[in-house]
Amino acid sequence: MKISLLHNAVFFLLFGIMFIFIAIQTAGDSIWNITTILLALVATFDIGVGIQSLRIHFRLKKKKKKD
Repeated sequence: MKISLLHNAVFFLLFGIMFIFIAIQTAGDSIWNITTILLALVATFDIGVGIQSLRIHFRLKKKKKKD
């Protein structure tokens, strides 16, 4: 079964938001601890992949509509 780019984008964006929420919760007195930094890096990666998947999805949809 093939997973569409739109589903992939939504999945990664939701996980990015979840990791941001967890990073905020783990930031106690200071945000400069390793756990918070790692969670923020994972969230950045997830959101970046989600945005890129959305861009590709809409580009392919526009190209398909044009043909």
